[in-house]
Amino acid sequence: MEHFFVETNGVKLHCVGEGRGKLVLLLHGFPEFWYSWRHQLPVLGRHFRAVAPDLRGYNESDRPEGEEPYRLEVLVEDVAGLVRELGGGRGMVVGHDWGGVIAWAFAALHPELTEKLVVMNAPHPSVMAREISSPEQSRRSWYISFFRKEEAPEEFLRADNYAVLKEVLKSTAVKPAFTEGDLERFVEAWSKPGALRAGINYYRANGPESPMRGLPKVRVPTLVIWGKEDAFLGLGVSRADEQVEGPYRVVYLEGCGHWVQNEEPELVNRLLLEFLLQGES
Repeated sequence: MEHFFVETNGVKLHCVGEGRGKLVLLLHGFPEFWYSWRHQLPVLGRHFRAVAPDLRGYNESDRPEGEEPYRLEVLVEDVAGLVRELGGGRGMVVGHDWGGVIAWAFAALHPELTEKLVVMNAPHPSVMAREISSPEQSRRSWYISFFRKEEAPEEFLRADNYAVLKEVLKSTAVKPAFTEGDLERFVEAWSKPGALRAGINYYRANGPESPMRGLPKVRVPTLVIWGKEDAFLGLGVSRADEQVEGPYRVVYLEGCGHWVQNEEPELVNRLLLEFLLQGES
């Protein structure tokens, strides 16, 4: 795997890449980093230029202070810069969790830069804004209000060598997804100065009043892969039919939780290749 940095939108982002060809950009979520895509990079790299960045604030990427640098519209422009730099102005974008939210917004706002879109267990911003007050989703999303408090979330999650975060990753994966070695890699990334706060600032900076609620329709081929036993997101936020005008498909994975690309790497890789290679010569 090749490690390198790309300057975009006023920050320097650490990236890991494999292969050559069309760009496939892999965007991780909270509380992960590029390593979330360790099972996908080698497989996609056989056919494409697969690149997984550390999103701003995470691991080896720049970590601006404050909340404003983590607003969704800013994160979208980070991705736009990566696609222009690495894909020659066009790319296929894959996102999970927060990376999926960013991917939804990116494809809607920059169809000229987006060839295809894949989203894994990440609601469309407009759908989440509508559904977050429903009884089921409100129950599942209790932690979002907690994350918007000052200091307390960092203290809670940092305690006892990040015991809570490690337990969340292990206990909410329906199928074994993270080894002890994997968890140590995560602890190393979380321990970077300011990294944990930056990740939580994604929640502080993007409330239900976000202007990203009124996004244009997505007009590129779109695949949604969704683990049905997600502990954080109900099936009510899994579909975005009214938000997509291009070809659109949702695949539900039985017996799979939130961390889909880690819990079902072989199945996810097969679905990705079928979709991304479709139409390729």
